[in-house]
Amino acid sequence: MALVATAEATTRVSGPVPSIPDYGPATRPNMVAVGTMVWLASELMFFAALFAFYFSLRGVLPDQWAERTAELNVPFAFANTIVLVISSVWCQLGVWKAEAGQVARTGSLLKFREWGMREWYVLTYVFGSIFIAGQVYEYAQLVQEGVTLSTDSYSSIFYLATGFHGMHVTGGLIAFLLIIGRTFTTRRYTHLQETGAVVTSYYWHFVDVVWIALFAMIYLLK
Repeated sequence: MALVATAEATTRVSGPVPSIPDYGPATRPNMVAVGTMVWLASELMFFAALFAFYFSLRGVLPDQWAERTAELNVPFAFANTIVLVISSVWCQLGVWKAEAGQVARTGSLLKFREWGMREWYVLTYVFGSIFIAGQVYEYAQLVQEGVTLSTDSYSSIFYLATGFHGMHVTGGLIAFLLIIGRTFTTRRYTHLQETGAVVTSYYWHFVDVVWIALFAMIYLLK
């Protein structure tokens, strides 16, 4: 009997992962993905503090807000927002290719359906860079009009909120460069590379959603 019990225990350990009815196999969650989500939750708290800071100052200094928001170039900021949102679409297309194991295009560069993760991520990087360039251009225009980080309370929170977000976008662009570079330096596409591509997309979607909220708060709620 002891030998039978031992054999059954060995079979359970070495056999396939048991399934939960209506939920599929009971597999262990990806620790990299879970860790990324926890980290993004902490980043969300950071931006929530900036939101609270912004609305607190706005409630105390309504006249200053009315004056400064009139100087913002809303159409330009809206166009820049569209660029960032579209980049998130390209990123997701790259994720689907990464999950399918297709690293690079299998046909002509003009045949978008045959693109791999690398091409979609390069396009995401280009759109993200355009967004950062647009933000730098907007800063330059505001500085020329005399609106700097130390001008008043409004300008301080404006540059802090948008500047910290710009730093996060720049971090995402660096991550994309690393992901794209690894596709050239490794001969075999591994599960670790796929995981890196997917968690980078989590981060990119996060900064996109945060920017949409920032855009609505700064440019629309005048």
